[in-house]
Amino acid sequence: MSSYMPSIRYGLLLFAMTPILINISGCSNNLQQRKTITNMHQLPYPTIDRELGEKLQPDEEIIANQITEQIVQSIRSQYSSGNALRDAHPKAHGCVRAEFHVSKSIPKNLAQGIFVPDKTYSAWIRFSNASGDATRADDKKDARGMAIKLLGVPGKKILENDEQALTQDFIMINHPVFFVDEPLRYLSFIEDTNSKSTLKKLHIPFALGFKGTLNALGASNSKISNPVQARYWSMVPYQLGLGADRQAVKYSARPCSLNADTMLNQSDPNFLRAALQDTLNKKDVCMEFLIQPRTSNKMLVENSMNEWKEDKAPFYKVATIHIPQQVFNTPDQNKFCENLSFTPWHSLPEHKPLGAINRLRKVIYENISIVRHEMNSAQRQEPK
Repeated sequence: MSSYMPSIRYGLLLFAMTPILINISGCSNNLQQRKTITNMHQLPYPTIDRELGEKLQPDEEIIANQITEQIVQSIRSQYSSGNALRDAHPKAHGCVRAEFHVSKSIPKNLAQGIFVPDKTYSAWIRFSNASGDATRADDKKDARGMAIKLLGVPGKKILENDEQALTQDFIMINHPVFFVDEPLRYLSFIEDTNSKSTLKKLHIPFALGFKGTLNALGASNSKISNPVQARYWSMVPYQLGLGADRQAVKYSARPCSLNADTMLNQSDPNFLRAALQDTLNKKDVCMEFLIQPRTSNKMLVENSMNEWKEDKAPFYKVATIHIPQQVFNTPDQNKFCENLSFTPWHSLPEHKPLGAINRLRKVIYENISIVRHEMNSAQRQEPK
């Protein structure tokens, strides 16, 4: 849900050249004017946890379906059968094998769900660009993604279509906050982005609002030299634990060492894939996985646009990610990578996603994954 950064910059450029458009109205509240949704794969909409501060917004489930329909239409119009890519993060730098080792000394209050002291999981990690343009050169400013899929995770999962899956996903980007937290505002943004109208493109900053626009530009202004040498954040909160002791947390991953490899030739439009392969040809890679417990109820789970400042809510290292030397850039592994689906709802109940953006994700991610696999006649299943 972060593939539209170039459109934001384009909209801002046009906006700066056309001050008269200040009078354009914001998001419409008339949902009946929007397209009726058909052929949606219906899932039960997430229930909210009021004690952790969740609060449903008006017409949230309807809006989730409408956003999904917009994105599905975009995928169907952009790609032919057999060639469909993700709407967000379609350009992968590679899927790599990894091990996720939970620390022996993890604090007791964080040792919940998959965070069993001294337990090791096999994993797949997909590194990517956020832009919806899969041909976009890596030297262009863009947000970057890191999606982790742990394997061999027992227990019934939240997502109804994959209740028996043995996987747990963590999805992160190299920016600590999201650019929207209101479903209706996000729908307006998607409609503007997918429109062929220049006036609609001009409306993008209004769809996002001032803070959302700043957040979006902050995320999309990133340049990195190597996917394993960047820091990543979950942006949005998650539940940790069950029962009375459950709490709201955020996640992050960062390199174990600040020592960076030599920058490769950035004239290669795929230099981040080349940098990742060059590193893993030579050595193993170490990254740390961190948890940030919420320390104040003022850190709202429904507000994905404000950072939980680390000086007020510190991160704690809870696991080490070991990425061994390997060759990953092969046709079979690249195909396997394309068929993977990542969603925060591939999850144990102990790690339930929180907040409106995560609730939207349940509907959106599942439906666009189904559509993408159907268009490609690809089997859709979680790895074992």
